[in-house]
Amino acid sequence: MMKRFPGLLIVPLLAGCALLPGRDPAQAVSVRPGDGQVHPVARPETGGRRPPAGARTADALDTTTEEERQAAAAPAAPGGRDLGVTIAALGDPARPGFWLETPLVATPGTGRVEYQGKTAQVQLIPIEGAATAGSRLSLAAMRLVGAPLAGLPEIRVFAGG
Repeated sequence: MMKRFPGLLIVPLLAGCALLPGRDPAQAVSVRPGDGQVHPVARPETGGRRPPAGARTADALDTTTEEERQAAAAPAAPGGRDLGVTIAALGDPARPGFWLETPLVATPGTGRVEYQGKTAQVQLIPIEGAATAGSRLSLAAMRLVGAPLAGLPEIRVFAGG
């Protein structure tokens, strides 16, 4: 009789797919529920500098400047639309900039995230999934709002503002 794998084991197994030969690890992919096939997803450029080769710490991987952090932490402009709450995992730590990949948006745009009273201006990047699915937040944004890098913080997302 076959034993069932716990659902959490699938995450590390899928993470290894980025290391397959002939696969560009910088290319985002999604698996569509209907066909189970891997499909490339276009990602908007989020700016910033790539971390140096061999970077292993949060300080080394986060290449944002003090000026970029101050701009991202600037008070929100009035009129932002509350998109709701999502659980955020750490996104690709080698991908620079302030961004959130989330199923809460259908088109790329600007917005902000809020965690325990701290906010960060981010690029909102759509990903496939139900609105109740989780999101991926950049290393720089997680650090700016003080979210735990190894946790799954609940963040509020706003479009615009």
